[in-house]
Amino acid sequence: MSTPSLVVTPVSSLVPFLTKKDLEAQEDARLAVYASRASRAVRRYPVAEEGKTYDYRTEYQRDRDRIIHSRAFRRLKHKTQVFIPFEGDHYRTRLTHTLEVTQIARTVARTLGINEDLAEACALGHDLGHTPFGHSGEKVLNRILTGGETSIAIEPRIAAQVGAFKHNYQSVRVVDVLEKRYEHPGLNLTNDTREGILKHTSWRRDFPFPDIDAEGLNLSSGGHLECQVVGWADEFAQQAHDLEDGLKIVDFNKVLALPVARAVVEALGPAYTATKDTTVRQAMLIRGMIHLLVTDLITASRASIGKWLDTKKVTTPDEFYAQRRKLPGSLVAPSKTGDRFYRELKEFIYQHVIHSYRVAQHDGRAQLVVTTLFGAWYRNPRLLPDYVLLRYRDLAGVSYLRDVPLKRLDAEIASNYTRKPLFLRSIADHLAGMTDSYALAEYDGMVSAYPRHASGGP
Repeated sequence: MSTPSLVVTPVSSLVPFLTKKDLEAQEDARLAVYASRASRAVRRYPVAEEGKTYDYRTEYQRDRDRIIHSRAFRRLKHKTQVFIPFEGDHYRTRLTHTLEVTQIARTVARTLGINEDLAEACALGHDLGHTPFGHSGEKVLNRILTGGETSIAIEPRIAAQVGAFKHNYQSVRVVDVLEKRYEHPGLNLTNDTREGILKHTSWRRDFPFPDIDAEGLNLSSGGHLECQVVGWADEFAQQAHDLEDGLKIVDFNKVLALPVARAVVEALGPAYTATKDTTVRQAMLIRGMIHLLVTDLITASRASIGKWLDTKKVTTPDEFYAQRRKLPGSLVAPSKTGDRFYRELKEFIYQHVIHSYRVAQHDGRAQLVVTTLFGAWYRNPRLLPDYVLLRYRDLAGVSYLRDVPLKRLDAEIASNYTRKPLFLRSIADHLAGMTDSYALAEYDGMVSAYPRHASGGP
């Protein structure tokens, strides 16, 4: 049977139908010489036609869509940013944080004349590898894998082979390996998007993370300009919105004493002082901080990029691409004053929000849940869900544990599971992918006589 095709009805020539080539031509005409261009993007596998009649997305738009439709992206809605989402309706989650980062990144990218679609794709994917319980879960999982958790006795020799854990590396692992939507592993994103996901936060070439495909990540560069924008958008969104989420436990007068807050209030003038509603005042201050920091980033980066272009004598996209693989990572950066405002704000939030009693309780809960789950699965792999054991069977070429006769079970676990670095990494993949609610339900299933129903999994 032939595949039916859509009938295209003729329309007025005043109504455009822009194809991929049209959009690429628009990019070439619109973007600055130092922008990334979708027409030059490379991905590891050819994109399957799959019956498509038209191609009306650029490569970076395709990346964006693949990320948004991924399972890892959907799970972000139930992952903690700082405060546990189910403790209040208005706290940020990892998903809302991601959307806020994306909008700031698009604004900065558009203003600087660089590729909005690439910045959007990098921002949407930047936290896909984050653990449940935010950075607390990330720290605990890294400590376990590197052999620093005394309650889980991983041999030093094995721990050295397992490698460490950091969410930006795990995000690349998610899009390269763990997501399963095509015949090939992962989402097959362009190398530019993969690079931006990795480099949105601190990274180094010798970080002990296994199986990262360095091809296309351009590890000798500080990152293309779109990924540098995403890094600062992430920082600004995180600090301003962590402060907003934490205002219930912070003395607002102390916030107003911050240099960045004083600068915002001075800039707002009567618009701020005449406002009597406390909630509106707080909102004015938060968005004023974002506006101040973003404006400073744009103006300082314009000057920095311009100086670099002059020094390198770059005047065309071709000349820029000849230099693109060795860009300094500081071309997009705030001024000295903007950087000072940002660092003072970050230090304040760490002192008054991140290190608060309430968030410390959350940290303790994260450590308890993550170490309990990892330790239980490590010591007794039979407690893992079937799909985790089946995936490990396929990766390691071992027997499926459910099929091993009972009399051989202990020997099989000792030889092919607990002493294999790949098995520990498989546990880490499973745990890192879990939402807060799924992890808590699994924990209840381990320790409670009447556990809640676990709603996560495949």
